[in-house]
Amino acid sequence: MSKRSFYVCCFGFGSLAIATFFLNSISNVTAIGSEPRTSLVSTNVSSDRDQGKMTAVFAGGCFWGMEAVFEHLQGVSNVVSGYSGGTAQTANYETVGSGQTGHAESIKVTYDPSQISYEQLLQIYFYVAHDPTQLNRQGPDSGSQYRSAIFFANEKQKQIAQAYIDNLNKSKAFSKPIVTKLEPLQVFYAAEDYHQDFIAHNPNYPYVVINDLPKIAQLKKQFPEMYK
Repeated sequence: MSKRSFYVCCFGFGSLAIATFFLNSISNVTAIGSEPRTSLVSTNVSSDRDQGKMTAVFAGGCFWGMEAVFEHLQGVSNVVSGYSGGTAQTANYETVGSGQTGHAESIKVTYDPSQISYEQLLQIYFYVAHDPTQLNRQGPDSGSQYRSAIFFANEKQKQIAQAYIDNLNKSKAFSKPIVTKLEPLQVFYAAEDYHQDFIAHNPNYPYVVINDLPKIAQLKKQFPEMYK
């Protein structure tokens, strides 16, 4: 189920006017950027390392909320919403929404490892940004494009992520099995411009208010030393 169809269901029992306003707003915004952005990020992160920065790519449901959570972390300098797991030809919002492209809505996080570690990013990813026990869905959104996945750029990231998942499973940190998949990062495709910093630009969208703002509040409450 897409973000759009969710609100048809949700507000069908409440205010039809609010639902209509929301859907019209999404339609208008979508029309602005029908073409995918062409900027690509490959698995080569040497340029980031040269500047003392590193990158990580995570998928866990709608990238609006994921992006906003990680933007509020100390040591994170940039977060980009995009698509990972598929080809350049299908790296656009409407096509990815079919669930047939191999892509997942994902985010690329640029961070300073002297301020925040990859393990700490994983901690926020698993405990705040999404629910790692939901298979091919997050909350109201369903389909493989909303899967829980870590796109590792190198063997070190893969080993750290696998060890973290193993520890979570061993300690039974969650009541259900973790379904997060580790997938090699081929290319990260930046999403359309209107998806970038979506919550900062649209803090009152019903979807955002219901599904994403509570995550930011949880981050601030649960990890105040990491919040900015």
